[in-house]
Amino acid sequence: MPREKKSRNSNGRSSIYYSEKDRCWHGYVTVGVKDNGSPDRRHVRGQNQSEVTDKVRKLEKERDEGRVRKAGQSWTVEAWLKHWLENIVAPPVVTENAYSAYEVAVRVHLVPGIGAHRLHKLQPEHLEKLYRTIMKQKTKFGPTTSAATAHQVHRTIRAALNVAVRRKHLTDNPVLEAKAPKVEEIEVEPYTVEQVKALLEAAQQRRNSARWAIALALGLRQGEALGLRWSDVNLKVRTLTVRRNRLRPKWRHGCVEPCGKKYGGYCPDRVPVREETAGTKSAAGKRGIGLPDELVELLKLHRAEQDRERDRAADLWTETGYVFTTPTGTPLNPRSDYDEWKRLVGVAGVPDGRLHDARHTAATVLLLLGVAERTVMGIMGWSNTAMAARYQHITAAIRRDVAQRVGGLLWKAAEESSGATDGGDKGDATGEPVPAA
Repeated sequence: MPREKKSRNSNGRSSIYYSEKDRCWHGYVTVGVKDNGSPDRRHVRGQNQSEVTDKVRKLEKERDEGRVRKAGQSWTVEAWLKHWLENIVAPPVVTENAYSAYEVAVRVHLVPGIGAHRLHKLQPEHLEKLYRTIMKQKTKFGPTTSAATAHQVHRTIRAALNVAVRRKHLTDNPVLEAKAPKVEEIEVEPYTVEQVKALLEAAQQRRNSARWAIALALGLRQGEALGLRWSDVNLKVRTLTVRRNRLRPKWRHGCVEPCGKKYGGYCPDRVPVREETAGTKSAAGKRGIGLPDELVELLKLHRAEQDRERDRAADLWTETGYVFTTPTGTPLNPRSDYDEWKRLVGVAGVPDGRLHDARHTAATVLLLLGVAERTVMGIMGWSNTAMAARYQHITAAIRRDVAQRVGGLLWKAAEESSGATDGGDKGDATGEPVPAA
């Protein structure tokens, strides 16, 4: 039986020895320096010398490759995700909308599903099981959640653990090995010119009719349209500038005594917890756009109507400077704006579609008009050409036009060739007619 080691190796060298106390082999490897400056010595143990030797060599290899986990707190998945949300990606590092998507994925799916696991023991199989569970969950909108929801959870945990790897809390990101659900790209059929006209005619009978003209003609995102202020619009030179994005409000309870309401938004003394607006989705989103003459006239009529509403509201009016407001001057809530879109679609008698589909329609109209792609990117606020491919749809009308052109090219050419062969003056080798004898 080997005896317990009494002497020490020189500083920094790995050591392996047998202990009579617990009858196990032990190994120590120096992998770096702790935050307080002392050596970071990692311990492994096993029942025989060869097992411990393999563990020591593995640690040494990870140390040499820079893949050793950092010493200190042993994170759970829940603890790391909350730390990541609160201290690493909190606004203004990412936009409010991006943060909200991360927060929902963490709170609703990741923490209840895999939060108790130790961060370094999380496996791809744990994640794949979570994705399947998410896609089987019942929702108020349908029988199950979509693959897009599971994929959003996948992207969130991937981003969080990528940071953990860079900070040496993990050696590898298990999410990269997990098989994420495939998200099928839904082909959106944009509204036809006739349907757009029907929408605009129906909008003329409702408040904020210019709101929908801007969406259908210019393709502004919902937040961009609701975030417009009159200072962004120059009707004399017929331009507007997109500078900000209207956010969906979030509230917390402000009541001293419990009001009995479950959500802060229903509290009589509610307090906002986020700004009204944020920057545009990307740098390309901040842009100037020329206005058609018809849209300029609609905006002039809209401003006059808003002046009349200001007079009627009197002391109830809150001056915010927004182009599109409630009857008392406050900014429109994106949820209320969405509900109004659904009512407008019903009144116009056009196929039901998302509010964002109006943006697809605007991009398609620009395609039909033959506007250059670089110009379209500037109008729509795209940062790359991939977005152009996603939004500019080849509609049925365009397909028919292409088919007719191809047919005319092929069959007309064939008919001309057949006519030249079957009748008429024959030509010589140069193609010139040969006179009759």
